[in-house]
Amino acid sequence: QVQLVESGGGSVQAGGSLRLSCAASGHTIRTYTMAWFRQPPGKEREFVAASSWGGGSTYYADSVKGRFTISRDSDKNTVYLQMNSLKSEDTAVYYCYAGGNPTSDAALYDYSGQGTQVTVSS
Repeated sequence: QVQLVESGGGSVQAGGSLRLSCAASGHTIRTYTMAWFRQPPGKEREFVAASSWGGGSTYYADSVKGRFTISRDSDKNTVYLQMNSLKSEDTAVYYCYAGGNPTSDAALYDYSGQGTQVTVSS
C-alpha cells in the first residue's frame, strides 16, 4: 500500500506561482510512475503531468506545457508540481497518483491522494 498526501495548495493571483508536494509513504516512489491530475469545479478530473518510474521521462497536458514542471526527490519520497504563470482556469483540486506506466487515464493508476485546492484569482 502507498499513502499519498498532497500539500502546498492555496490562493494566488493570476500570473503567480505555487509548488505542490506529494509525500508518499509505505513504499518507495522509485518504482512508480507518479502523476498529477486536477478536477476543476463542476468538471471531470483531468491529467496534468506524469513522471515515469525512475524519473527518466515526463509528460504534460497541452494546457500546462511550458508553465508546470513535475519533479521527484526519491530520497524524500516526494513528488512536486511547480506551477508558474498561473491562470484562473488552473483553479481546481489537484490530486497525486502513483501507478505503473504513465498514462492520462486516472483509472489506471493504483493509488491517489485526497487532493489539495488551488484557487487562482484574476
